[in-house]
Amino acid sequence: MKRFVKQLALLVTIVLTVGAVLFNSQISFAEENPQTQYLTNGGFESDFWTDHTWNIETSNWNNFDVQHYAYTTDPYMKKDEGDYALKYWMKDTAAGDPSFTVKQTIPTLPAGTYELSVKSMGGEGAQSGNIKLFAGSQTINAVATTGYNTWGTITLKFELNQETSNIQVGATVTGAPNAWGYLDSFNLKSVPKPVDASIFVKRVDGLDKDFIKGVDISSISSLEDSGVKFYNEAGKKQDIFKTLHEAGVNYIRVRVWNNPYDAKGNGYGGGNNDLAKAIEIGKRATANHMKLLVDFHYSDFWADPAKQQVPKAWKNLSFDEKRKALYNYTKSSLQAMKAAGIDIGMVQVGNETNGGVAGEKDWANICALFNEGSKAVRAVDPKILVAVHFTNPETAGRYAGYAKTLADNHVDYDVFASSYYPFWHGTLSNLTNVLKNVADMYGKKVMVAETSYTYTAADGDGHGNTAPKDAGQTLNYPITVQGQANSVRDVIQAVANVGSAGIGVFYWEPAWIPVGTPDKLKQNQMKWDKYGSGWAASFAGEYDPDDAGKWYGGSAVDNQAMFDFTGHPLPSLNVFKYVDTGAIATLKIDEVKDLSISAIAGETISLPNTIAVTYNDGSTGYASVTWDNAAFQQAISTGVGTYVINGTVEGGMAVKAKLDIKPQNFVVNPSFENSDRSMWKIIYGTGTSPQADYQLKTSDAKSGDYSLHFYSGTAVDFKVEQTRLGELEQSPS
Repeated sequence: MKRFVKQLALLVTIVLTVGAVLFNSQISFAEENPQTQYLTNGGFESDFWTDHTWNIETSNWNNFDVQHYAYTTDPYMKKDEGDYALKYWMKDTAAGDPSFTVKQTIPTLPAGTYELSVKSMGGEGAQSGNIKLFAGSQTINAVATTGYNTWGTITLKFELNQETSNIQVGATVTGAPNAWGYLDSFNLKSVPKPVDASIFVKRVDGLDKDFIKGVDISSISSLEDSGVKFYNEAGKKQDIFKTLHEAGVNYIRVRVWNNPYDAKGNGYGGGNNDLAKAIEIGKRATANHMKLLVDFHYSDFWADPAKQQVPKAWKNLSFDEKRKALYNYTKSSLQAMKAAGIDIGMVQVGNETNGGVAGEKDWANICALFNEGSKAVRAVDPKILVAVHFTNPETAGRYAGYAKTLADNHVDYDVFASSYYPFWHGTLSNLTNVLKNVADMYGKKVMVAETSYTYTAADGDGHGNTAPKDAGQTLNYPITVQGQANSVRDVIQAVANVGSAGIGVFYWEPAWIPVGTPDKLKQNQMKWDKYGSGWAASFAGEYDPDDAGKWYGGSAVDNQAMFDFTGHPLPSLNVFKYVDTGAIATLKIDEVKDLSISAIAGETISLPNTIAVTYNDGSTGYASVTWDNAAFQQAISTGVGTYVINGTVEGGMAVKAKLDIKPQNFVVNPSFENSDRSMWKIIYGTGTSPQADYQLKTSDAKSGDYSLHFYSGTAVDFKVEQTRLGELEQSPS
């Protein structure tokens, strides 16, 4: 053993992850040896007792029962993968906490970073099995099983500084008498080293090689018609489709409206995305080795939960006629795309259809229309995936309800797709849970069809942005390029965490940048109307008078694009390829939040010498800050008022302090927070009973935790006062 340990130059990092994540059972391979399979019989499909692929050792076999277990033995068991697993039971006669080891010896492992994992399930509490992975001398803390059918993944990451021979890998299993459990899907794979980059990206675990890394750039043709240019990382003008593919994008999504034009041929905007535009975009995607997701809105303009307007041409049709029209429209559109040589991988039958589709709001009718769209897709090409699309995953029970309704109405589809905008749609863990529930319950694939995040709070074209807003949004990431990359990476991880059913993520409109600068608003408006490069043209009012007709204009997401306002790709665009390897960068301050300081005139006022900062690797700390002292002293001298004091953080990042100097308050204990309230007198009117008291209820307090609460079933008649003597005369005011 000593000789073995000397041979083993293991470093460094041990990471434990446990969760109900179903990883692909196939082996990943080292970059140096892409065809190397490190473990034999990792899924226990062959009998390890007879083929000796695994060595199972213990000091006392009287304590254990270890079996090559067939899943068919228990019809209620949720199998991990394949048909067999390893089953163990610590006998009720076992002494103490017995243990056994299951291991393999790998003849040779090249230098590199590796990940050893196993799926585990079994008893809980006193009957739990405890699994400790090891690779040579490196190990992790034991992980307990948590119950029947609750499969979890246990992972050990380790590094080899040099090629290593005869390294033993496996697991030690311990437990009290009557402990039991199962092991499956042992996997040893190499982990690519993080690439050097200008942003940090944590590698996504469990990402299938065919995972969809898509973007929706439906507005691209109208933007280019408006004069917008795009560049590559070297600063040279380049077809954006090539740039996207180089960044790791493998799928393009395009929305399709039936007829987004008025009677005079004026486009409604939003890219004027009719079939011709979809064919143009699809051909460019195919030419750059990316598949196409066709997003039929079954409307002449935007379809979302708030509006699902019927196309103009279908307005007076009966429901049966509408069904036929939807089928024929879907089929003929896809046939035209296929004839143009477009590689269609998926079709959405509707967009964010929470509230209906094509003007229908009854769920029986909605489902019937879904089936017409699906039937048309199957008729054109049975290999194309059919997706349904909803939003608001944060609402409890919503997706479970939709999925049940689809099943009850026998809707034929393959993919349940969700929008997920982190500032509106709840937590990522909830997203994983609701998608996994649909996948497990109904056997469907799941994905995120739309997501995005802000990299700047600036407005590039004079038309307001959807985020950030002062209220109603959750912005858990810095509003920076790094924050944007983190957000996208984490959404990808959340979908990967569903397991093999989680097939992909699409970023919404990463190229919808300004057609001009904010100071040239009139020129921008002319382009938005002429080319449809804003979210809505003025002409859209005839079809959508209550929304587009009032608020038409430019891009509301230019600050969520993955290109800057001049068309150069942001480093965050590369997140689509960095999720496979990880990326590391030079550590630097990424975000400094501005301060708000409240002070009383005449009191000593100071600004902090250090300020909280967030670094680009996600860590936090404090950095020194230098303030504009002249402006600060001027504010103090001037007195009551609101001032902005500029500061510079070490490294050069700017920060602002909003200084609010308030007049002196001569009222003592003004918010009733101090328990001594003797300075206050509550005086009731003649003949009235006490009707007021000090209340500890933060939600009712204007500030702090207390307020003066009053109530009477009849009349209210009281006053609250305090007396101050001598102080007002001394006041300079």
